Formats: sequence, C-alpha cells, structure tokens
Amino acid sequence: MNVYFMGICGTAMGNAALLARAAGHAVSGADTGVYPPMSTVLAEAGITIHEGFDAARLARLAPDLVVIGNAMSRGNPEVEWLLDERALPFTSLPALLHDLILRRRRNLVVAGTHGKTTTTAMAAFLLRENGRDPGFLIGGVPQDPPTGAHLGAESDPFVIEGDEYDSAFFDKRGKFIHYAPRVAVLNNLEFDHADIFRDVVDIQRSFLHLTRIVPRAGWVVLNGDDPHLAALGPLGWTQVIRVGLGEHNDVRLIAPTETPAGIRFSLTWSGQPWTDLQLSVAGVFNARNAAMAATAAALVTTAPGATLPPPRERFDPAPLARFRGVRRRQEVLAERDGLTVVEDFGHHPTALAETLTSLRARHPGARLTAVFEPRSNTARTRVLQEPFGRALALADEVFLGAVNRAEKLRPEERFDAAGLAQHLTAQGRPALAAETNLALLEALLRRNEALAPHGPRVVVFFSNGSFDGIIGRFAREAR
Repeated sequence: MNVYFMGICGTAMGNAALLARAAGHAVSGADTGVYPPMSTVLAEAGITIHEGFDAARLARLAPDLVVIGNAMSRGNPEVEWLLDERALPFTSLPALLHDLILRRRRNLVVAGTHGKTTTTAMAAFLLRENGRDPGFLIGGVPQDPPTGAHLGAESDPFVIEGDEYDSAFFDKRGKFIHYAPRVAVLNNLEFDHADIFRDVVDIQRSFLHLTRIVPRAGWVVLNGDDPHLAALGPLGWTQVIRVGLGEHNDVRLIAPTETPAGIRFSLTWSGQPWTDLQLSVAGVFNARNAAMAATAAALVTTAPGATLPPPRERFDPAPLARFRGVRRRQEVLAERDGLTVVEDFGHHPTALAETLTSLRARHPGARLTAVFEPRSNTARTRVLQEPFGRALALADEVFLGAVNRAEKLRPEERFDAAGLAQHLTAQGRPALAAETNLALLEALLRRNEALAPHGPRVVVFFSNGSFDGIIGRFAREAR
C-alpha cells in the first residue's frame, strides 16, 4: 500500500510514518517548515517529504491512502481537494494506527494530563530490558529506548502514548479511543486543552470512554491519589489496579526521597515488597511515572488468571535505575561556572510546580530562575492564569515570554503576562514580562551576568514549542 501523510514532520506523524514503512508500505508525505531532526530520520528511512501542500501534486501521486494529521484543517488545499473530488480514501492518524498495527496486538495505552511521554518510554524500556520485543510509539524523543517508534514482534505488546486530544478535524473523539487497550494507564487528570474541552467533567467523560473499551480480562492502572480519576467510579466492567502513595493503593510508593543524585523509593504490591529503586530522573512525579509503567508492563505480560503480584523473577522493574529520560523533559542543556540550564516541556501549572519543586530539592542553595513561554492552546489564554502564578512563585525570579499567536486572541481572553509579572513582583518574586522573546533573551543574559559572581544558579525554560530558539542560544552564550 502507498500511504501519504499530511503533516508528516510532526513527532507523532513522523514516527507513525516510520512504523508504516517498517511494516512494508511505501510512504511519502508533505509538511511546511521541513527541518531536522525528523526530516533527516524520515529521509534515512527512504521516505520522500514534499515541502508545502499542493492539491495538483497529490492528484498526480494518487496514493492508496491519505493520513490527515490533526494539525490539518479546512482551507488546506489538499484537504479541500480530497473533500471535493472524493478520489482518494483518507483517514486520521489514530484510525490508521488501529487498522495497521493495534487491532492485532496486546496494547498498553498510557493516558493522562501529565507524564504520558515519559511513562510510555519507561514501559517500553522495561519490556525490552525484560527480554521482550515490544512495539512502541512515543510522542517525544526518548534516550531510552533509543528511538521513538519500533514495530516490534507481533507476539509482544505494543506501547503507545494515548492522547485525549481530538483525532482529526473530522473526528473529534480522543485519539486514545482508537487504540484498543489491553492495559490502560490513567496517570492523572486535570483541566487542559481549553480549545476542545469545556471543563474537567468534559475531560473525565473522555477518559471514562477509554476505560469502557478495556476488556474484562484487561486492566486499568489508575493513579489512586488523583481525586478527578477517583470520580470516574468503580469501573466494574474491567479490572483495576490503583497506584500511589496512599495506603488504599494496590501498588504503593514508599518513602520517596529526592537528592541531587535522583529520586529513591520502594514499591510494594498488595502489601508485599516488590522492589527498591533509585532513578536518575527527577521528581516524585517521575517516581509515580515509574511505578505506573512498571505495574502496567508487568500486567500486559501476565497471562489471564495468573497470580498477582508478578514475582520479581518474571518481571523485574530494577532496570529503571538505568533509564535516562526523554529529551526536553527536565533535560540539562549546560552546566558550567555555577550555572545549570534546564529545558522542560512543561505547559501546565501542575507540571511547572512539580519540576520547580524537584529542582529546588536537587540544587539546594542555588538561585532558581523560571522562564515560561505561554504557548499551548490553554496556556496562552487566561483560563489557568492564577494557577500559573502560584506555580511560578516557587521560583526565586520569573521571566515571561511573549504570548504565542497573541493576535489570534481577544485582549480579555489572552494570558496577561504583564499583570502576572506585577503580581509576582509584589509577592517578592522579581518578574519580567518581555514583549518579544528576543528581548527576553537579552534580559536573561544581562541578569545572568550580574548574578554570576554570587553563587550557583539554575535557569529552567518551560515551553512546548521552540521558544523562538532562545533556549539553545542562552545555553550556548550564558557565562
């Protein structure tokens, strides 16, 4: 089959294209802003990438199937041609993954507002370290395993990041509804994606739909400490394992302790010791991610009716001590002359707060500077303005970048960076809101130079996008 991907250079679309190529299909695609690393990876796999969207070109290519990414919308020339002519079949990325791969596999689907990418990478890494050849699709660039997409053996599980965001402009269901879970991980649930969800109840409804397609012999691995997940109810149509710190959980994290070297904790299953772990990745949130990944990976490899918990000799979580994390998740970009520069994909107040708390524990005595770009469809609005203020107040000083695509929002809807900077400064947290990200970089460099003689400092950048390239420039230029 000849498959054509619209928006092929996105992380999920590009990795899915690689999976389709590995499955023996001819693959090509188009995108705007074609650049490495994804363009390089695709080219090395023999995949042709076309710059821009062209209806006439698509008509000449005449692929057997067109996959429309969820960044595509009405008005795109290729979309309009497909709808006008009805000459070629088209589908969404999640539907393609189901039909091409997932309907035949035992799938481990990782969902949640936070931690999906890291937990997916952890589960795939653990399965490989326990002698399996799992397939996986990770929505980021992991260091372990060494690639974001792998077809794996059909007899082994497939691990996939399950996003609640809609599938395509013509399919507004959450992507994860297509993924046929045998084991579904529900890491946490908070309000996000204000562009498509009205409130937390709306998101809970989508997560509940996911649990309803887990078979009765399957499992839901649930964060037992999350009140929004508890509100989903008993989920009586399948089996549930609760994971967390509280005594009511089936798998418990015991005494998580963070040091400059990482996070240390123990795991018990049904009150019995399972393992002791020391992770190099940061934060109690990553300890929970590890517990969820280990539990789910153990369950997806456990035969129906087998006694739980799985004995350690059948599934060992210990390799997680070697897990190196995912790019752009608390990734250290530079360490020199008392300065540590960290990049984080955080774009929700809870994620910012957890990372700042962890950095404080890992760098005691250092001055902590938070640099935040309001970029996601929720962060660039005022919906979570107050929680962002509470999270950023955990830093010693704050720099706020320009609101992404500010012109697309009415002033009363837009994230008020200047107002938040004034509020934080009044609370004793010096803050600056820059009109452009280049001006922000210049202010950061001046501030860092002024602070350099006065002790260690940590500068953490939060953005789910490029931040106009200033993160890499600061990491290179700051002294």
